[in-house]
Amino acid sequence: MGCELVVVGVTHKTAPVEVRERLAIANGALEVLLRDILLLPQVQEAVVLSTCNRVEVVACAPAGSDPAPALKGRLLSGGGLEPDAFLEFLFELRGREAVRHVFRVAASLDSMVVGEPQILGQLKEQFALSSALEGAGPILHRVFHKGFSVAKRVRSETGVAGRTVSIASVAVDLARKIFETLQGRSVLLVGVGEIGEAAARGFVSAGAARIMVVNRTFETAVEIARSLGGTPVPFERMSMYLPLADLVVGAAGGGELLSHDDVRRIMRERHHRPVFFIDLAVPRNFAADINKIDNAYLYDVDDLTSVIEENIGERRREAVHGEAIVEEEVDRFWRWFEKLEVLPTIVELRERADTIRREEVTRTLAKMPRLNEEDRARVEQMASAIVNKILHQPTSALKVGRSPEEEFLLLEAVHEIFGLEKKK
Repeated sequence: MGCELVVVGVTHKTAPVEVRERLAIANGALEVLLRDILLLPQVQEAVVLSTCNRVEVVACAPAGSDPAPALKGRLLSGGGLEPDAFLEFLFELRGREAVRHVFRVAASLDSMVVGEPQILGQLKEQFALSSALEGAGPILHRVFHKGFSVAKRVRSETGVAGRTVSIASVAVDLARKIFETLQGRSVLLVGVGEIGEAAARGFVSAGAARIMVVNRTFETAVEIARSLGGTPVPFERMSMYLPLADLVVGAAGGGELLSHDDVRRIMRERHHRPVFFIDLAVPRNFAADINKIDNAYLYDVDDLTSVIEENIGERRREAVHGEAIVEEEVDRFWRWFEKLEVLPTIVELRERADTIRREEVTRTLAKMPRLNEEDRARVEQMASAIVNKILHQPTSALKVGRSPEEEFLLLEAVHEIFGLEKKK
């Protein structure tokens, strides 16, 4: 192959939240990371994916090169992590497996909550950024656009998204388990990202009596609070409102906002009435040792897994059908991908042979001026038949499915033997 597809990164399946939050890409940093990756000589095309549950690089590399070590090193260095200690948390996929992974991610078959809809929108947004920076070339355009169509097909042909389940809705379910009912409860939402806002709307639908919205940009807090029928709170006054909240949802960027000592103070002011902290952010908003305080209950995105398992049994059964669709589409894509180098080589080989045939027939007929038109046509037919018979075996061999390494070597040999243009 002239191009090898590679995916490296971390997900909720390969690394705990403590590692993922170190590798999380802050706002505005994704563009810097992508530009750095595109400067690597082993990378022709690249798309960076970053969500609360994954940080990945999908790359197209020249045949014979290996971008994986450099990509892993760049991801780890960006998080200030030593390769020797943290390399084990990164995964690596190549070829068909890389394509299958992108399709599964787009179809939400690789999500913590199978079938959740947010991931497809995130992929489209980050693919658009990579395209704008000329990171996504013709190969990755094909990979991702096919992935988007696969996601649409999985959602329309299976029940994988039939039940409303997402990280945000799981947070609401977990709150119900803690408090039995949300009727009369007060909620403080810190941060108004997509998942945080979805969680707040879920709490309202479940009967929460009061919603308070905190955001670094107060105008945004006002806008979201108005849509929820809640109260906007200036970020600098958050500490005054925290004791009023039965549930505190962290969905803000920027890392830790509440420490162990902060929560001890809050509990004293509440006379130790229970508080449920749901940390949806990566990096986390709430210190992990909050759980050591009596009547303070903290769950982060990894803790939500147990509740998720209770809610997605049906989706998992439907996901089996989704996996079959993905496999079918991977096969279809791979047949196209395998022909990227083979077809141009076959065309060039035939054009080379036809050029030689025309030159030799012209030279021969010039030496035989007394031949009539019928005989001249027979000479043309004979020359074409010889060319076709000679080319039959090499073109048939080129069309046989092989491993990327075997195909690359075969194409190199054909170009060398027949004097074709050297492959880049």
